[in-house]
Amino acid sequence: MKNRTIYTLLFLACIVGFWLFESFYTPATYSNPESLDNEIVSEVFLPTSTTGDIVWHEHYMLSYNEPFEQAEWVLYELKKSHLTYDDRKRPYFIEDPKVKTKSADWRNYRGSGYDRGHLCPAGDRRFSEYAYNETFYTSNISPQDRDFNAGLWNRLEQQVRYWCKAYGDLVVITGGILEDDLEEIGDEDVDVPRTFYKIILRKDSKMALAFLMPNKESQQPLNDFLVPIDTVEKQTGINFFEKQTKTWQDEVESGVNASGWKF
Repeated sequence: MKNRTIYTLLFLACIVGFWLFESFYTPATYSNPESLDNEIVSEVFLPTSTTGDIVWHEHYMLSYNEPFEQAEWVLYELKKSHLTYDDRKRPYFIEDPKVKTKSADWRNYRGSGYDRGHLCPAGDRRFSEYAYNETFYTSNISPQDRDFNAGLWNRLEQQVRYWCKAYGDLVVITGGILEDDLEEIGDEDVDVPRTFYKIILRKDSKMALAFLMPNKESQQPLNDFLVPIDTVEKQTGINFFEKQTKTWQDEVESGVNASGWKF
């Protein structure tokens, strides 16, 4: 009887300890203390920000939108040299120390039925531990339907890696469409986008594609979701290539031209 009581108390202590760890443990930030340079794209590709809260990380940058508790866009460059298959241990999701208003806690997603969907994919940043870990800041995630995250969205991420391998360096801008009357999850009311976008530019040319995808799984081919960049700009209020000339923007953003992109 005495031993049973001891085992019961130990079991309860383990449960309480696990709950405390899950609820309050936060690891150190994922910044590289030895790095002096940021490996991001040139400012010539910098989109506008509706909030002014632009955050520069070592291997990607973002514009955080506090009312929606997520980034309105994440921007990064994907190079052929980034395409590695190095095995990385998945770290914890943690709040972004560079977001002035504090990014949403990952626990908002717990029990919501939604995945913590990466915007800059961890799979695009396997080339270094710091680059990989940086993608686990909560400023780089958005609530995604689980089947969409593992299905259609994952197919697009893999296609982008294929294009990088085939065509060279790419500039990628991605995020959810943040609009009124979205479903919200968690204590911090993280909004669930109904639609996600991804814009891919071949850095050495004027060739670009934009995708708009409902936040649900689909077996439709990727090219069914192609739209002009102008369409994404109208829905987001963001000028994605404002530093380019008007002639460049008119040529690249006004229509869909998938010639030269193998699907």
